[in-house]
Amino acid sequence: MGGGMSLGCTRTLDGPMNYWLAKSEPFKYSWEEFVKDKRTYWDGVRNYEARNNLKAMAKGDQVLFYHSNEGMEVVGIAKVVRSSIKIRPPKMIAGSWWT
Repeated sequence: MGGGMSLGCTRTLDGPMNYWLAKSEPFKYSWEEFVKDKRTYWDGVRNYEARNNLKAMAKGDQVLFYHSNEGMEVVGIAKVVRSSIKIRPPKMIAGSWWT
C-alpha cells in the first residue's frame, strides 16, 4: 500500500476540482455507515491503478460513492478532506493480507 486518503461527508462547489469514483461493497462498508461515521479512511486497496488514483486525490475533490455487487449504483457524493498519506505496506502471511 502506498497511501490512503480520508473522505468526509460534506460538499462544496467552489474552486476547480477533480471528480473520482470510489467503490465499496455495501455489506462491507455502506453509504449509510459512511453518513453515520461522517468521515472515513480509504485503505486496503491492492490494485495498482486504484492506489495511484487514491494518491492523486486532493483535498476538495469530489467522490462519487459507488455500491458494487449489490445495487451497483452511485449512492452518494463525498468530498476528499485529506490528501494521500504514506502508510506501511501490508505483509503477506500464509496467503492472507495482514497490516
